[in-house]
Amino acid sequence: MTLTSKLENLLSQTTLQVSAQQVDLLIQYVELLHKWNKAYNLTSVRDPQEMLVKHIMDSLMVGEVLQGKNFIDVGTGPGLPGIPLAILFPEKNFVLLDSLGKRITFLRQVVFQLKLTNVQPVKSRVEDYSGETPFDGVLSRAFSSLNDMVTWCSHLVSNEQGQFFALKGQYPVDELTNLPENISLVSSHEIKVPELVGERHVLILKKN
Repeated sequence: MTLTSKLENLLSQTTLQVSAQQVDLLIQYVELLHKWNKAYNLTSVRDPQEMLVKHIMDSLMVGEVLQGKNFIDVGTGPGLPGIPLAILFPEKNFVLLDSLGKRITFLRQVVFQLKLTNVQPVKSRVEDYSGETPFDGVLSRAFSSLNDMVTWCSHLVSNEQGQFFALKGQYPVDELTNLPENISLVSSHEIKVPELVGERHVLILKKN
């Protein structure tokens, strides 16, 4: 099965609206990730077909609950979930933050080749970075705990509308009980990723 037909099949099992042009961009991204991965070791997932499930679909399904216009993807790695979401939502803006130079080099190449005008890769540690204006949302699937995420990223969102979108596996009961007093859970969404084994949740948090 070609990558395109595989991705189209996966998308058909969701309610996402994705154009043929967007499918093409997502495939180009996977091909770049596969090519660069051999030298740069960007992801432990080696098979492009597997990348479609574990990286592309896993990222896209977050789109069902995304609210806002300006986002920062913290600890983005090779651009996950930021790049797939930027392709899905060309009207939203994404800063992709990572402290590793090789990942940012890769992301700049992705932005250049895919002509993505709504993506800005930035090499920085999260505690050293502050955007020009507060973001509507902080995205991350890199943090080990919710506490770490809201603590390290608190300065990146506005107090009124800003939200944290945390991508997790199983529902993190223990982590939620240990949240700082000034952070509350807005909502939790179990996302169904076609062909992915295991639970996936998106937790939306905000400052009180």
